[in-house]
Amino acid sequence: MKISGLIEKHFWLILLAGILLGLWSPLPFKAPPVLPKILLGMMLFLAFLKIDALEVLENMRNFRLMIFLASVFMVAIPIVFYFSTRIFDADLAVGILLLTAMPAGVASPVLTDLAKGNLSLSMSLVIVTQFMAPFTVPLLFWVLSINSLSINKLLILKDIAILVFLPMIISQAVKRYLPRTIIKTQHLFTSVNVFILFAFVYIAISSQRNIILNNPASLIWKIALLYLVFILLHVIGYLICIKQKKENRIAVSIGAAYMNNGLAIVLAASYFKPDILVLMVLSEIPWNTLLAPFRKVIRQL
Repeated sequence: MKISGLIEKHFWLILLAGILLGLWSPLPFKAPPVLPKILLGMMLFLAFLKIDALEVLENMRNFRLMIFLASVFMVAIPIVFYFSTRIFDADLAVGILLLTAMPAGVASPVLTDLAKGNLSLSMSLVIVTQFMAPFTVPLLFWVLSINSLSINKLLILKDIAILVFLPMIISQAVKRYLPRTIIKTQHLFTSVNVFILFAFVYIAISSQRNIILNNPASLIWKIALLYLVFILLHVIGYLICIKQKKENRIAVSIGAAYMNNGLAIVLAASYFKPDILVLMVLSEIPWNTLLAPFRKVIRQL
């Protein structure tokens, strides 16, 4: 088996190594805030090289499907999870609401690629939900009468332009002018993305290492809860489009489960209690370890 094939098959070991390395030997310096954005942009650039931008736009033209999925992702799921968790712990429910209200993560197309899902549909979900987030997230907290949350809409839109549209434009230009090179090297893109994702995970965990290790015993039940939430999001995402082809269901499931928890960490640090920030940081663990078992399960379906 080629090295690239081995990397794709055992990608979860590399991502797990990023988590463990971040806890054991974190970065000796504070990473520049722009570095994670650069890494995400690189991942999307390589993902876009494997698809046609016109396919993304075609999926976005299916307004009925996009509106349905975006409404479920950004409104229905957060509200259901909030009220379900509120029965046990009101503060914890706010954290779960914040996490599940986030748009699909900009790295989710990379994960969709690893799971052999529909890349163009995944990218469409990223773009649509990222555009909706500046409006739906504050609306949810206002309707549910939770602490006022002020989000800089222009800043989020700027990030969308940098992280989504710029890689899309550059990748399509590269495909047009270097088609033979792209064809010859395309088999390497996914494995390269695995290592870029490893770097992203390592930096994210390193930045919050002290918070995670401060009282590990008290965090076990929170991690267990987060695993339950992520598993349920996988199942919901896979079942809400049960009539779609398998590649589409994979993309929707990953879009539902792998939200932009980086944005959730930033918001938690700015507007919420330390306990909620810790919960957002801990979400990195199921975020980076559940794709491998998910991929094995869907192969049997």
